[in-house]
Amino acid sequence: MSVITESISYNVNEKDILNDISIEIVPGEICTIIGPNGSGKSTLLKIISGDIEKKSKKVFYDNVQLSEIELKQRAQIRSVMSQSQVVMFDYYVKDIISMGWLGFEYANKLDEYEELSKKIIEDCGISMLMERKFNVLSGGEQRRIHFARALVQLNYSSQKSHNKYLFLDEPTANLDLAWEVKLMNMIKSISKKGIGVFLVLHDLDLAFNFSDKVALINNGYLQSFGNVTDVFKDEILSDVYGIDIEVDLNNRRIKYF
Repeated sequence: MSVITESISYNVNEKDILNDISIEIVPGEICTIIGPNGSGKSTLLKIISGDIEKKSKKVFYDNVQLSEIELKQRAQIRSVMSQSQVVMFDYYVKDIISMGWLGFEYANKLDEYEELSKKIIEDCGISMLMERKFNVLSGGEQRRIHFARALVQLNYSSQKSHNKYLFLDEPTANLDLAWEVKLMNMIKSISKKGIGVFLVLHDLDLAFNFSDKVALINNGYLQSFGNVTDVFKDEILSDVYGIDIEVDLNNRRIKYF
């Protein structure tokens, strides 16, 4: 079972954004999309998650066309953390976290929420922020809050977590180095529970060290898709990014010249 896209093309005002993109997101794996700015990465994530509805017929969740899946059911099988999520009202952090929970209509699930949210809040290092207003936090703190909310919605600790999907658009943006690595380790751990993860990253070192599969997009075209070592080749990356790049397989590092 997996999420599959079939030859997705997309244009805005006669400008091609994506051209014939076919990829697969497999439960238990991290699939990372990389590429230069403006290459179509975020647009592809929006289409796969269902935010661009007119292309949902080209996306299949476990062999079911996304256009045939109701919004409430989508929320139960996939969770999304967008690149930019503006909170208009002056909510407390604890309110933002609770917005991810889908089980409030069932009174017997409140204990489950309390247990799950407590673990996620601790893992994301945000317990000291719960009584603060969201809009006064730093950009990095806000990213961690949105990540926690996405995890609450996913409910990855439940027995029904298999065949769920987590979509993350630049989740490490505005984070310091320590939190970049910690967050990526959390994502890796979550994927091992049977969750299919699809994320946009600009940091090639993070993509190289944490991904199972990589999709490299340039100017709306899929340049390469496959295992990390199949995509991370000197000549492929150098050509797409327009600088000399060397992949150091022994030390798991990307060198730029």
